[in-house]
Amino acid sequence: MDRTKDNLQQLGHKVEYSTDYAPEVLETFENMHPDHDYWVEFLCPEFTTLCPITGQPDFAEIRIMYIPDHRMVESKSLKLYLFSFRNHGDFHEDCVNTIMKDLVKLMEPRYLEVKGIFTPRGGIAIHPYANYGKPGTRYEQLAQHRMENYRL
Repeated sequence: MDRTKDNLQQLGHKVEYSTDYAPEVLETFENMHPDHDYWVEFLCPEFTTLCPITGQPDFAEIRIMYIPDHRMVESKSLKLYLFSFRNHGDFHEDCVNTIMKDLVKLMEPRYLEVKGIFTPRGGIAIHPYANYGKPGTRYEQLAQHRMENYRL
């Protein structure tokens, strides 16, 4: 993959927001530093989705952290993807797991985790967490360790 913006469809273009869940907007670019591990973190403090039962809006901060392998997610496409949930009805846990699975499929990272810090509704806050480590590698063990030692 070439890292030039000529290969990216979203970056530098007028924003066109999807009206529903749109994993097809996600784009990647080449990791220029695959020779060593490093963390990439995204914070989306304005995530919105709809309760699939009531249709009421749910608000959250979505935190994504990953250790890239050969491909990285392009940030504007990630923003458009996350915004595409705003008219989509899913439970909090489903949103977090869907985001994780879509990003794993897209990038094939060494390690990835997604946490949702949802605004309380009815006096209860929900903070789902999901992670992934590349099978058969030390990152699979990292995922297991982080899951076993998870703290809010």
